[in-house]
Amino acid sequence: MNANRMKMFFELPNFETKRLFMRKMLPSDADDMYNYAKLEEVTRYLLWSPHTSPSETRMYLYSLKREYAKGRHFEWALIDKQSSNMIGTCGFTRIDLQNSIGELGYVLNPEFRGKEIALEACLKLISLGFDYLDLERIEVRIMEENFPSLRVAQKCGMTLEGVFRNYLYVKGKYRNIAIASILKQEYYKCHTPLDYSYLDNIKKGLFDSLCTNT
Repeated sequence: MNANRMKMFFELPNFETKRLFMRKMLPSDADDMYNYAKLEEVTRYLLWSPHTSPSETRMYLYSLKREYAKGRHFEWALIDKQSSNMIGTCGFTRIDLQNSIGELGYVLNPEFRGKEIALEACLKLISLGFDYLDLERIEVRIMEENFPSLRVAQKCGMTLEGVFRNYLYVKGKYRNIAIASILKQEYYKCHTPLDYSYLDNIKKGLFDSLCTNT
């Protein structure tokens, strides 16, 4: 993996797909995010519980400002082009520099399910992961019962590798976790690399100074 290109996350770049604008999450997204983050059906298979108030959502988004500034948050807000509303998130929940692995995660407002919007966002970030970050493997970890999320992963070209029994203890219960992944060589059988070289200029001075001082 090209570790130097992690500097991109110090100033999360904006992306555009057919139906989405993708940018960092902002406190002004609080009302849109709360509209789905408060729902039990959304958080049922996630590690976090429903938000109890708009202020909880707003505080969470304010806390992300610090994480973005430190280059430690790898998640994009999904903005619906038609309504200009935030309708979900997609990003890397984990990046393993040593082994060149990225773990992908995604959440979507139920009103927009069934339209392959999550697929659209995931494919953009899979492209980023292989074409720019030079990852070797991109994976997802999904609770076994979360069939819609697993279908998204498989439509991205990921292979279900297996189910790990009682792998995580979440919300008072041990959960079976399905692991699916796609490798770089598999991705390039069906996709042409995109040019992300313009991202090399993002926050170069800040990133280089941090590397020099460590």
